[in-house]
Amino acid sequence: MTVSVIIVNYNVRFFLEQCLHSLRAAARGLAVEAIVVDNNSTDGSPEYLKARFPELIYQFNTTNVGFAKACNQGLALSKGEYILFLNPDTLLAEDSLHVCLDFFRKHPKAGGLGVRMIDGTGTFLRESKRSFPGPMTALYKLFGLSLLFPRSRTFGRYHLGHLSEQANWEVDVLAGAFMLIPRSVLDEVGSFDETFFMYGEDVDLSYRIQAAGYQNWYVADTTIIHFKGESTKRGSLNYVRLFYSAMNIFVRKHYGGAQARVFRASIHAAIGVRAALAAGAKFIRWVGLPVIDGVLILLSFWLVKELWTEYVRTDIVLPEQLIRFSLPAYALVYIVTAYYAGLYDKIYRRSNFLRASAFASLALLAGYALLPENLRFSRGILLFGALLSFLAVGAVRRILLRAGILQRPAESADRPYVLVVADGAGYAEVAALLGRHKRQQNLIGRVGLGAAEKGSVAGLADVDSAVRALGAEELIFSAGALSYKEIIAQTGRLRSTVRLRYHAAGSASVVGSDSKDSSGEALSLHEPLQLALPGPRRDKRLLDVALSGAFLVTLPVHLLLVKQPGRFLKHCGQVLAGRRTWVGYCRPEPDLPPLRRGVLRPNGAGQRLLAGLPAESLHQIDRWYARDWDAGLDLRIILKNYRWLGL
Repeated sequence: MTVSVIIVNYNVRFFLEQCLHSLRAAARGLAVEAIVVDNNSTDGSPEYLKARFPELIYQFNTTNVGFAKACNQGLALSKGEYILFLNPDTLLAEDSLHVCLDFFRKHPKAGGLGVRMIDGTGTFLRESKRSFPGPMTALYKLFGLSLLFPRSRTFGRYHLGHLSEQANWEVDVLAGAFMLIPRSVLDEVGSFDETFFMYGEDVDLSYRIQAAGYQNWYVADTTIIHFKGESTKRGSLNYVRLFYSAMNIFVRKHYGGAQARVFRASIHAAIGVRAALAAGAKFIRWVGLPVIDGVLILLSFWLVKELWTEYVRTDIVLPEQLIRFSLPAYALVYIVTAYYAGLYDKIYRRSNFLRASAFASLALLAGYALLPENLRFSRGILLFGALLSFLAVGAVRRILLRAGILQRPAESADRPYVLVVADGAGYAEVAALLGRHKRQQNLIGRVGLGAAEKGSVAGLADVDSAVRALGAEELIFSAGALSYKEIIAQTGRLRSTVRLRYHAAGSASVVGSDSKDSSGEALSLHEPLQLALPGPRRDKRLLDVALSGAFLVTLPVHLLLVKQPGRFLKHCGQVLAGRRTWVGYCRPEPDLPPLRRGVLRPNGAGQRLLAGLPAESLHQIDRWYARDWDAGLDLRIILKNYRWLGL
C-alpha cells in the first residue's frame, strides 16, 4: 500500500462526499486506502457514507474524541508507506498525490509536506505556509499587524508572507488540512499529541519533524481547494479560544520559561479584546438592532413632525400626549412587523428589509384608519415619517454590513441565475438535484467543456464572458468529464467574479463556500426541511401565539369541550410564554430542527400513546412533519385532536 488517507469527519457528510470523489480521481494509478474516522456525527454521516463508499475503512466513535486522537485511531488502522492527514472539506486535483510522492523521491530529507491551498472563492489560503508561533510572531497575529503588513518579513512572519505562493519553499509548519508524511518519519517522531483537542496538533507535529532533522516543505506544484469553516465557525470567540489555547499548549511544551509566560499573557489580553468585540457585535445583531431601529424611527417621525408643523401646517398644534403615545406605538408596530418579515434574521437580506418596510407602512396606515379621531394626526407626517424611517434604517444597515457586523447571505439574490459547467449528462444530473430543491427554474444554461458544443451557451474558455453576458450569479462545476485540476484552475481564475459551487458526477450533493471564514453551503438530494428555515419557524411561533390568544378569549367554550380544562389553560399559558408549542415532535433528534415540547405530536397522539412504537417510525413521522410543515398542517392536527389539547 503506497498511501493511507486519514480523514476525520464531524457533521460534514456532503463536503466529505465531494472530497472522497476527488480522492478517487487523485488515487488513480496508485495503491491508496482511505480511512474515515467519524467523531460521533449527528447528521446521519455513518449511514450516508457507508451506502455510497462501502470500500472505505471506517471508525465510528461514540463521542467526539478530538482531531488528534481521531487521526491516531486512523493511523493505527493504516498500512500505507505514506500517511496523508486530509480534512473532509477539501477537493484534490488529479495530480495532487502523484506530485507529492514525486517530490519525496527527489528530496530524501523531506519529512513532511503540504500543498498550495485556495478556498471556495479562489483566494489563496495563507496558512498553506507558516512559521512556528513564537511569542512576538503570535503577538503580531493576535493584534492584527500580520493583516496590515502581510508581506513584511517581521509582521507577516506567521504566514511567511514574504515568500511567493507560486514557488516551493522549506517552511516550519505543515497545514493540518493536508499533511503528507512518510510512515517511517511518524514511527520515529510519533504521531499527533492528543493533548491538543483541535488546532495546534499540526504545529506540534511539524516542530517534532524538524527537531528530528527532517525538512517540512510547502509544495506549490499542485493546488487543492480547502473550503474551511465547516467544523468550527472561524472568527467566533469559541474559535479564538480553541486556537490560542492550543498555541499556549505548544509554547509551554516546546519553549518554556519567560517565552511561555509572555505568550500566555498576550493570549489572555488578545482573547479579552476579541471577546469584547464579539460581544459588542452580538449585542448589535441580536438585541441592539431592534433598539437601533426603534430610535431611528422615533427620531424620523419626530423630525418630520417638527418640520411639518413648522413649515407646512403651521396652523395645527399637536398635543404632546398624543405624540408620546403615537410615535412609540408606530415604532413598536414597525419592529414587530419587521421581525415577522425576517429583518432580524441572522443573515441580512435586502428583500426582507424591503418587505418589512412595506408591511410596516401598510400596518401603520391601516392602524391609523382605525384610530379614534382624537388620536389621529396628519397623514402627511405619517407618510413622510415612514419614508424617512425607511431611508435611515437602510443607511444604518449598509454601515453595519460594511463593518462586518451583519452578514450577507451566501446567495445575495433570492433566485440567483445559475450556469452549470458540465457535459450533457452532468448537466442533467445537476438539473435534477436543483429540481428537488425547487431551483431548476433558476438554470439559464450549460457551459460546455469545448467550444461550440451542441446545447451549450459557451465553451469553458469563455465561461467568464458567459457569466457577465447572462448575468449569472452562481456557477456550478460538475466534475466527471471535467477534471478537478481544471476546476481548481478555473476557481482561481474566476475569483470574486461569481459564486462557485462544486458537484461530482454520481454524487448527491453540491457544496461551496463564499468566504474563507464562513461555513460552507451544501445542497443535497435529501428533501429540505421547512422547519430549518427562519421564515416557517417564525410563522409557527406566530400561529402558536395567535391560537393561544384565541383560546383564551373564547375560554368558556373550551372549558366545556376539552378534556382536563385546567391543563388546557396551563398549556395556553406555556405556549404564550414560549415554553411549549401546540404541535411538536414525537421524539426530538439532533438531526431535526429544534422545537419546543409539543402539546400534540404530528400524529396527534399524546406522549403516553407513543410508548411501544418503533423509534424509526417515530423519527420518520417527525421528519415528514419538519419537511412538509406549513400553518395549515398544524391547524389540521389541532382541529382533529382538539378534545385532547388538555392532556
